[in-house]
Amino acid sequence: MMEKKSRIYVAGHRGLVGSAIVRGLENMGYNNIVKRTHSELDLTNQEKVNEFFKNENIDYVFLAAAKVGGILANSTYPADFIMENLLIQCNVIKAAYENKVEKLMFLGSSCIYPRECPQPIKEDYLLSGYLEKTNEAYALAKIAGLKMCQYYNTQYGTNYISVMPTNLYGTNDNFDLKNSHVMPALIKKFHEAKVNNLASVEVWGSGKPLREFLHVDDMADACIYLMNNYEGNDFFNVGTGKEISIMDLALLIKEVVGYNGEVKFDSSKPDGTMRKLLDVSRLKNAGWAYKIDLKEGLKSTYKWYLENSHNIR
Repeated sequence: MMEKKSRIYVAGHRGLVGSAIVRGLENMGYNNIVKRTHSELDLTNQEKVNEFFKNENIDYVFLAAAKVGGILANSTYPADFIMENLLIQCNVIKAAYENKVEKLMFLGSSCIYPRECPQPIKEDYLLSGYLEKTNEAYALAKIAGLKMCQYYNTQYGTNYISVMPTNLYGTNDNFDLKNSHVMPALIKKFHEAKVNNLASVEVWGSGKPLREFLHVDDMADACIYLMNNYEGNDFFNVGTGKEISIMDLALLIKEVVGYNGEVKFDSSKPDGTMRKLLDVSRLKNAGWAYKIDLKEGLKSTYKWYLENSHNIR
């Protein structure tokens, strides 16, 4: 278990998940958190990473740093996505081992699972089918990171664990309509429609696809819980185990934002995967369950968006 004085390195501390982990740790009284920006430490540079671990006496690592992007970026730059993510993972995991880090957590993605997975998705379905082509490079890198942790545990007796989150939202999310995910995109769309008194808001697709959403503060709580309470060679899905249609999500966001116009669904636009739900029974059996209700999470996310819209992404 992490002690309050343990030196805890959060790689990717400015990102959605990394910043939530830092907040969660600070709220629990951990006061020795090590952070480095990309300009201070390029995790793709093995020599710099080795030097950092050698000098900093790190006890625990949350590896939340990654090259991420939407469908367009993943499709356009697949070589960059697989190379940069593999370099980050290999450098950090190897340096953690060589410098006797007590425990490491690797953060992956639910895109590691096959495109046509049975629902809800169990951890056992990993490598049971073909990946989604549009983000295959990123998914392969994340699978490699997960497996690397397991193989290090098997060969060297390390204590490395991995978590695969569902769709996340919350503080520090990306609200850029060109490359944001569905939740922040809809929040921004409805807010701008409200401010500009627009008669309607258009939502892509039929509204029928089902999605699962987890507040990023719950994700951070799960990560810290597992870091303190789990030892073994399993990896974990992290989610709510509950789903909502895009139509119902849009109507809920409309209510939270206070928009009074009409919602129109453009069925000529693609729906994407019709259902994507994680099976979280392994995590529940380990003793953790989500706390933040979707409506409550949406309210706090919209409040944060309003307070930060002047300098938001």
